[in-house]
Amino acid sequence: MGAGAWGTALAKVLADAGNSVTLWARRPELADEINRTHRNSGYLDAELPEAIRATSDAAEALAGACTVFLAVPSQTLRANLELWKDHLGSDTTLVNLAKGIELHTLMRMSQVIVQVTGADPGRVAVVSGPNLASEIAQEQPAATVVACTDSGRAVALQRALSTGYFRPYTNADVIGAEIGGACKNVIALACGMAAGVGLGENTAAAIITRGLAEIMRLGIALGAKPATLAGLAGIGDLVATCMSPHSRNRSFGERLGKGGTMQAALDAAGGHVAEGVTSCQSVLALASSYDVEMPLTDAVRRVCHKGLSVDDAVALLLGRTTKPE
Repeated sequence: MGAGAWGTALAKVLADAGNSVTLWARRPELADEINRTHRNSGYLDAELPEAIRATSDAAEALAGACTVFLAVPSQTLRANLELWKDHLGSDTTLVNLAKGIELHTLMRMSQVIVQVTGADPGRVAVVSGPNLASEIAQEQPAATVVACTDSGRAVALQRALSTGYFRPYTNADVIGAEIGGACKNVIALACGMAAGVGLGENTAAAIITRGLAEIMRLGIALGAKPATLAGLAGIGDLVATCMSPHSRNRSFGERLGKGGTMQAALDAAGGHVAEGVTSCQSVLALASSYDVEMPLTDAVRRVCHKGLSVDDAVALLLGRTTKPE
């Protein structure tokens, strides 16, 4: 459900793994393009398997589906689920692909799914890892985490997603997978900003390492396992998103670092969502409610929403009181 870059790439993985796949696109013309040309030119430069059938009719897409992958932006998930919930089967596995914390409620995406649909939490899974859609579409080797408290569903999803180029690992830690995925977008914005003002690899390494420390503090406070955040859904996803020019969040941060305005950065991204721009607010609010310090996240929030310059944000971080690591 969602024909953006990641939804389309995962539909390709599922089809390549031998599954029958229906891809829901919000716009009828996009569904038509996918069915006619087997391409999604606006989001992903790749030939799509013929086993993928696209539709803009949500009821048609969900009819009889045993597994539903939710690939819409995090802040639109609730509204979409309200429209879709009556079309979901009573035992359908619901898989979250969005990486974010909901504004206002400060809920993780799996919590939103449970609240809106009334599904048992054991029916809700998360797929998260260092998964840049463009590389997966090119069938470059990649790995991911399938997190679900129901081990049977986790293994079933693992089998459904296994291909020669895509390797899923199972994990029961849904909280860790979701916190790693939501927070890394914010740290990637910080990495992009640093690169945009001309700072080098030492700075990037410091941001990634201290960013991981922030993510682990918040994750552990919420009940995540440290091993999850030291794995693919934590440090793996963080490194890929912070370092890749294909990362939407890093690229967005880089434009801001070069002196661009928020609107100019958004226009340059073709209107595509950089999740970290919104998530920096909700992640910081969630951290505050657990009395967890996240200075990098706060600096990103100030740049994106309070008009702080990137140079001033760097000075602010370097001027913090020195302390043990």
